[in-house]
Amino acid sequence: MSGEKFKVETKTITADFEDRETIYSNIKAGLEGLEIGILVNNVGVSYSYPQYFLEIPELDKAIDKLININVISVCKMTRLVLPGMLERSKGVIVNISSLAGLQPTPFLTIYSATKAFVNFFSQGINMEYKKRGVIIQSVLPYFVVTKLSKIRRPSTFKPTPEWYVKYALNTVGLESQTSGCPAHDLMAWFSKIVPTWYSKKVMVETALKARAYHMKKLKEN
Repeated sequence: MSGEKFKVETKTITADFEDRETIYSNIKAGLEGLEIGILVNNVGVSYSYPQYFLEIPELDKAIDKLININVISVCKMTRLVLPGMLERSKGVIVNISSLAGLQPTPFLTIYSATKAFVNFFSQGINMEYKKRGVIIQSVLPYFVVTKLSKIRRPSTFKPTPEWYVKYALNTVGLESQTSGCPAHDLMAWFSKIVPTWYSKKVMVETALKARAYHMKKLKEN
């Protein structure tokens, strides 16, 4: 399929990252013969709303889903493209983590833990391969106006994808870990300097308020 606007040729490979049994062999076959210079691991899934761990609907299925999509996909896709990048001694892998991965986030616990994995995995792999010409970056955003975040109206701390990407791209090659834009970097910095007890208190209270709001909405519907 041709991209007329930018005069490039594109190829689409359909994959459901919730199913890890066969998709990676299909993706590998689809990438055969292509030189992948940039990989952005942006696939992700979270909770419908903040929930106690044992209250998550179909908990066993939810555990597999979040780990397959948020964790396994990052490792497997990196496994597929990294060898070719090393052969050419150049390449960029950008892994999208989350501000929730900086510290345990109650009531989004599995999601937070998977995003912490993405952050640590990215930093470790970057230290292994940066001297061989491959850049691996961990990006830890707060809310961006997307379907995943369910945010519709942009604001200073909740930018549009276009505005966010404009800043995030400027950090590639300069920062191995970033929140992507000034407002989110400020939030990440603030989360590190406030006392731990206060940070935990605010996170629990905020999550419980959001949970109560969504529970009320569910009952109304």
